[in-house]
Amino acid sequence: MRPLTRRFALASLPFALLGSSLALANDVNLPRTMAWTAYGTNSSGYAQAVAIGNMLQSNYGTSVRVLPGDNDVSRMTPLKQGRVDLCACGIASYYGAEGVMMFAHPDWGPQPIRLITTSTASFGLSLAVAGDLEVETPADLRGKRIAYIRGDDALNKGTEAYLAFGGLTWDDVERVDYPGYGRSFDGIIAGNVDASFTTTVTPPAQQLASSPRGISWPVLDPNDADGWERMAAVAPYFQPHRITSGAGGVSADNPVDSASYPYPIVVGNADLDEKVAYGLIRALQDNYDDYKDNAPGAVGYALEYQDLQWVIPFHDAVVGYYEEIGVWTDEMQAHQEQLVERQNLLLTTWEVFVSDAPSEEEAFRNAWMEARATALRDAGFDPIFE
Repeated sequence: MRPLTRRFALASLPFALLGSSLALANDVNLPRTMAWTAYGTNSSGYAQAVAIGNMLQSNYGTSVRVLPGDNDVSRMTPLKQGRVDLCACGIASYYGAEGVMMFAHPDWGPQPIRLITTSTASFGLSLAVAGDLEVETPADLRGKRIAYIRGDDALNKGTEAYLAFGGLTWDDVERVDYPGYGRSFDGIIAGNVDASFTTTVTPPAQQLASSPRGISWPVLDPNDADGWERMAAVAPYFQPHRITSGAGGVSADNPVDSASYPYPIVVGNADLDEKVAYGLIRALQDNYDDYKDNAPGAVGYALEYQDLQWVIPFHDAVVGYYEEIGVWTDEMQAHQEQLVERQNLLLTTWEVFVSDAPSEEEAFRNAWMEARATALRDAGFDPIFE
């Protein structure tokens, strides 16, 4: 497991070095038009994409068309087909890079995705627990009734990761199935279940907080190395995060040590034009003040919030930018090369697998996950998903 202080330590660099990107020899060279996919029009991800688009239009004459998508398929398909340049996606982008969950399907498989940038805001992603249970840490969830959302792999994986932090699995709790995310919160309020995974600022969490049961958020001790290692084994995309906004009175004056992962996660394909990838990351950093206050969560694109050793490989041109401003280290490069090697192995394994794969969908998925795990283990990688 990587150290808990995984995010880039901006404060350790000289001010002159941080400003050096303004004097780079390479000019920003963006196309006249770009197309992105994003979450729905009422989402913070969509609002951020629009704010960035306005900045690009004002400063570089680049028009950005943002296509809203209600689910992972509608956001990822245009990227897969090359009909958009970028996706302001959620954690499904990581599942796509790994070829798991919805991507363990004949129409998908591992995707050659490359990271451009991410936003990490003040909220967290956590299990919302009924406040009348006096749950202080994930270990206190033993024997509690935990919501399982049918058809939502990302939420259930988050729950599993929190349980793992506390040394628990689904076998240590009472699983209660729900057909949808909102219904699970109705269940908590009604006293039929005790916890469900969410963001700390979502309306259902606010509703729970104002109900007779109230709300609590399990504390994840940033110094509990064993707990973080267990969590990373289940969902390595989680990062230690002190949340300063959330239901139940969470604020800068009343923070909670918890976990999060970036949202949105701005990705393109590996073959995205290098000038576009470089131009975008430089424009985002050089003109940060022009958009950071124009959409909820947009402050999260600051250089100090970028995790340069995360779970998706960066686009080569983005690596080049970080090298030029002097923040890219040998350790980061080694991590990047390992991620690229892993992804190339998955792509090769998929090509071989689909040439003689079962036709029935469930059999296909099971066989692929087995072939995937075997190939990764043989090459010294942790399959993570099985």
